[in-house]
Amino acid sequence: MPHADPLVALSDLTLSYPSPEGEVAVLRGLDLTLSPGEALAVMGPSGSGKSSLIAVMGGLERPTGGRARVLGHALEEADERARTQLRRRAIGIVFQSYHLVPAMTALENAALPLVLAGAPDAEAAAAAMLERVGLGHRLTHRPSALSGGEQQRVAVARAFVASPRLVLADEPTGNLDRRTGTAVADLMLGLTRESGAGLVLVTHDEALARRCDRVIAIEDGRAVAPAREPA
Repeated sequence: MPHADPLVALSDLTLSYPSPEGEVAVLRGLDLTLSPGEALAVMGPSGSGKSSLIAVMGGLERPTGGRARVLGHALEEADERARTQLRRRAIGIVFQSYHLVPAMTALENAALPLVLAGAPDAEAAAAAMLERVGLGHRLTHRPSALSGGEQQRVAVARAFVASPRLVLADEPTGNLDRRTGTAVADLMLGLTRESGAGLVLVTHDEALARRCDRVIAIEDGRAVAPAREPA
């Protein structure tokens, strides 16, 4: 039986930013693959390049060297418009700080990817997803009227509403207490496995990382630990 092509294949990936002192290297020759349906945890100290890795895979940053194949697209060659189209069509992202639009209701925030893609019945699909994450009674509430856990549930609904093939989560439980964070993690992992999407989860939480299929560590922009099965 042939193996499915990886959702993500990064090879000798580098990312640098200009500074007054010269180029600052954030990712330094990083290699990584993600298979369809796989949940991968990425750990490492603050400043090691984990969020930059998410930014490259999500098309928010273009790598400065190496190869970045995401969902069959060469992101090192793609311009900003092409990366944005890919992200809107097939990638969901969950951030630590929610990134909801303050003036929009929970329903409008969750529907945003479908609205931007011009999909029909965007609000109906968003309402169904919010119901799925336990917020069917909060559709008309704006972020300021929601708790941190509720805001992150809206962010999870927004990430999954367009049936993405790849979900990227950057410290999704980092601003939540243990109980709320566990509930959000349960929700996100459950939706990932139901949908068959691939998941890359950046976290400092070892217990959460162990719930993924595989764990890697990044330090100083490189993968310093071999991929391992969680204990």
